[in-house]
Amino acid sequence: KMIHRHLWQDYIDEVDHLRHTELNKTIYAKRKETIERVFADAKEKHGMRWTTLRGLKKVSMQAMLTFAAINLKKLANWTWRGPCPA
Repeated sequence: KMIHRHLWQDYIDEVDHLRHTELNKTIYAKRKETIERVFADAKEKHGMRWTTLRGLKKVSMQAMLTFAAINLKKLANWTWRGPCPA
């Protein structure tokens, strides 16, 4: 019987180990406040929950414009408040 391991299994094991450290747990806990908040705002405030457009090109254009608007709002907040320390 042969046991096969994935080519990158050592790296996968290391990442899995690092994910459970205390520092990374606190960083991952902030994810819901930052990254996933952007998608929630896009769905609630910018109409990304559904579209009335047809075709991949038009929907892609709407998504790019929406995320450009979100990035501009974020940039405006940074210039008024200053960037958050990481």
